[in-house]
Amino acid sequence: MLTISSRVDAMNRLGRAMSDPTRSRILLSLLQGPGYPARLARELNLSRTNVSNHLACLRGCGIVVAEVEGRQTRYEIADPHLTRALEALLDVVLAVDDGMSCVDTDCDVPLCCGPAATATPDGLTSKARV
Repeated sequence: MLTISSRVDAMNRLGRAMSDPTRSRILLSLLQGPGYPARLARELNLSRTNVSNHLACLRGCGIVVAEVEGRQTRYEIADPHLTRALEALLDVVLAVDDGMSCVDTDCDVPLCCGPAATATPDGLTSKARV
């Protein structure tokens, strides 16, 4: 079982990884599939040095891994579970920002989509007080 301290450390690493707009852009690109520093730099209109520095930070945070392929290094999200979690987190944040209903058709979060949640006239979901 993870301790509070190890959970706090993991949360801090995740926060550091996503706290910079350039790292967020790189992460969004890597959520689509593996990437190479030169290609990421070209696609994101950044210098290769800048991309490499941010990739080093993301590696240090444990979010991405690097695989040497001859003279190139391929970067990808460290684990498929992390990919799904980041995509789900992004979906929820975007849904909340847009005032949308839950985007998960299999949602089992209490008071989110069930009978205790009611729609308001402006289309937002209001949670019933328990």
